[in-house]
Amino acid sequence: MNDLVKSVAAPKVGFASLGCPKALTDSELILTQLSAEGYQTSKTFEGADLVIVNTCGFIDDAVKESLDTIAEALSENGKVIVTGCLGAKNADDGQNLVSSIHPSVLAVTGPHATNEVMDAVHKYLPKPHDPFTDLIPPQGIKLTPKHFAYLKISEGCNHRCTFCIIPSMRGDLVSRPIGDVLGEAKKLFDAGVKELLVVSQDTSAYGVDTKYIPGFYNGRPIKTRMLDLVRALGELAKPYGAWVRLHYVYPYPHVRDLIPLMADPSSGILPYLDIPFQHSHPDVLKRMARPAAGAKTLDEIRAWRTICPDITLRSTFIVGYPGETEEEFQHLLDWLDEAQLDRVGCFQYENVAGARSNALPDHVSAEVKQDRWDRFMEKAQAISAAKLEAKVGKTLKVIVDDIDEDGIATCRTWADAPEIDGNLFIDEGTDGLSVGDVVSVVVEEASEYDLWGALA
Repeated sequence: MNDLVKSVAAPKVGFASLGCPKALTDSELILTQLSAEGYQTSKTFEGADLVIVNTCGFIDDAVKESLDTIAEALSENGKVIVTGCLGAKNADDGQNLVSSIHPSVLAVTGPHATNEVMDAVHKYLPKPHDPFTDLIPPQGIKLTPKHFAYLKISEGCNHRCTFCIIPSMRGDLVSRPIGDVLGEAKKLFDAGVKELLVVSQDTSAYGVDTKYIPGFYNGRPIKTRMLDLVRALGELAKPYGAWVRLHYVYPYPHVRDLIPLMADPSSGILPYLDIPFQHSHPDVLKRMARPAAGAKTLDEIRAWRTICPDITLRSTFIVGYPGETEEEFQHLLDWLDEAQLDRVGCFQYENVAGARSNALPDHVSAEVKQDRWDRFMEKAQAISAAKLEAKVGKTLKVIVDDIDEDGIATCRTWADAPEIDGNLFIDEGTDGLSVGDVVSVVVEEASEYDLWGALA
């Protein structure tokens, strides 16, 4: 009997997903296809028939983590397929970087390569598909908790920022058909998702590559354009009481057209924009080859807040960029004082293999970069603390992310995205709560980044 059980057991694929939300959605597509074909999947390497590692290759730390994970998978399992951004990178001699360092891997692909990955899986682990017994949830396999999910609307990017190698790995902008995007969103809401996080390399450029060609959803024509997509996502979210959150939005003028939707509480679109400004000084932005200017973005921020005073703005910045002077850095601190952004992340510049910024003159020393990072974060922290303190006494809607064994609920307000922003904690009275619930909370206390409150 045991031999019979072994003979019909589905082959098992170990899986490791590294990197950003865009890579996570690639992982979900691969996992969905694996399950559709009858493979078991596992987060561990030992005991699997082979392992897939979805890598990140953007910065040195991410490259190291990816290479270490591949080495771990080879050590524990021995049969490894590599995919993702690192798979598209070459070493200095022009050979594939992963294959050069780990020549025993079975196959290497770049990002957004579900078909190629599955071809490699089929080659080394033939598929066990049984159409009579295989059952896949309509929304596919997700790596996020049940109550939130990432929705990728496009692949690639048309910009050529000097510090970024993403276009060389993911290519130019390719927008997904709007009917496919809305169809996936509907399946996610049907499956219980309460928060949809829209991601891409450049969300505001959605549809540019198609010249905004109309698509169809439920027989209705809809332009392949950011405003039309966001409006339609809000309409889909309304019956479920779900949230739609926008990430990776460049501050183009047409973004202003979205703000009235965010100002309308019934639209389903959260008043939240994640915009990677990166810097404020025009000369630094020019060296970065960024498609924006600091002065103009301040004007846009004022316009957004005029239309929607409650809008939350999150951004990321780079300090110590090659050639950055003390005057240029002080310009950034002054800009931050004026912009009063709600959520801010900051990175110290580092060279990335293949980036044009490596060849720029006047690289900033490690000591100066650290000093500027410290000063930037001190100012950002003070702004955040003041903004959160102003929320004390207010009643806010929150979504429950976790409830621990002591009954402490970890939640987020609509102003906080998962994993990158702050939390709101409820220490007592949580017996009736479940993960994914959206409830009203009175804010009682604030720190630099987090809130504490009680159920209203």
